[in-house]
Amino acid sequence: MSLIKYCLQPAMIVGVLLIWYFNRGSPWLYPAIIFGVQLALGVLEYKWPARPDWVHDAPEKFTLVSVFVAMYVFGGAVAAPFYAEAIDPALSQIRERAGLDLWPSHWPLLVQALLAFFMSEFIWYWLHRAEHRWGWVWRITGHGSHHAFKKLGAVHAGANHPLEILLVLSLPATIIELLFGAGSAIGGSTLLLITQAYIAHSNLDLNTRVIGWLFTTNRYHIHHHSAVFEESNTNYGCAAIVWDRLFRTFRDAETLDTGIGPTQPSLWQIFIMPYREPEDIETSPSYD
Repeated sequence: MSLIKYCLQPAMIVGVLLIWYFNRGSPWLYPAIIFGVQLALGVLEYKWPARPDWVHDAPEKFTLVSVFVAMYVFGGAVAAPFYAEAIDPALSQIRERAGLDLWPSHWPLLVQALLAFFMSEFIWYWLHRAEHRWGWVWRITGHGSHHAFKKLGAVHAGANHPLEILLVLSLPATIIELLFGAGSAIGGSTLLLITQAYIAHSNLDLNTRVIGWLFTTNRYHIHHHSAVFEESNTNYGCAAIVWDRLFRTFRDAETLDTGIGPTQPSLWQIFIMPYREPEDIETSPSYD
């Protein structure tokens, strides 16, 4: 459908930012947007999938949704307190001692949120690139687990290993807020990052023109999930593609197959990938 193809992604970007802006104090804001966007994309994927063979049956969908919810709970119950109690105070001290007061707090809040979004994605770009460049980073963060799935959908954006949630995914926004004092703008940038990640994994036919100069589209990110090693080492920006364009890791091409190899591992094999990788894996970085 043309309406979905050309309007869905920009509408969600604008809509999420406006909902955040006018409801910043609501305790239900984050879960409402996270599960609301997932529900909307899931329904659209079921009715108008870009790749019909990627539509999950009921048991597969239940399993994926269970993993998504479990990782959401893990992030809120373990990762968030870890950063709040262990990482935040240390970085706050660094900011105070260095006298860092660089954040343009006089700018409109929506502009600040966009700035925090692109700065956070700059940090994520290099962390993500390191995960694909060095085998020990790939293994210690469990990033291979995220790449193990053969049929992608919006729900796969939350299918990360607990190690990656704890060690990597929360780090960019934390650094931006605590080194530069971005304050409440981080809330908007985080929700935009999450929404973009969901869209980037979605099984929908979306437009890549204009919006694809700055924001990652699912065509670009699905190519990053390619089962071909060289293709998986492109398009590192999960939410913003602009850094791939600037640092020459951008690629716009069809993706024939996704995953880490010819077969999809079991959930247990995916979970233990930091310890033991499947024998037929083809996208893991070398150890040289």
